[in-house]
Amino acid sequence: MALEYRRYKPEECEFVPVALAEEVPPGERLLLTIGDIDVVVFNIAGQYFAIEDRCTHDDAPIGDGELEGYTLVCPRHGARFDVRTGQVLAPPAPAPVPAFPVQVHDGRIEVGIPRQK
Repeated sequence: MALEYRRYKPEECEFVPVALAEEVPPGERLLLTIGDIDVVVFNIAGQYFAIEDRCTHDDAPIGDGELEGYTLVCPRHGARFDVRTGQVLAPPAPAPVPAFPVQVHDGRIEVGIPRQK
């Protein structure tokens, strides 16, 4: 399911445990599906970030693209996204991707998914 871009706030979300923190060491990522949302979680220097795993250029996955600092490069056409905010940094992507809050609770990484209304 493709979501409209938002940088979701923690209070708008239900947090879902996705992995033990030790399973996603610095420099690594985790690709997963929560409900019907494809998500990629990044550990950059001990900080966790999560965005929807979908390029807004062609609706294909971006999670396995090259990571340059906080910038994720789409593996197909080179669009660039900031993993902290989901903002698009370079075309051909026409729009940002949703960004989800991440927290670590009792050693578990939890991703905040928007509550159903």
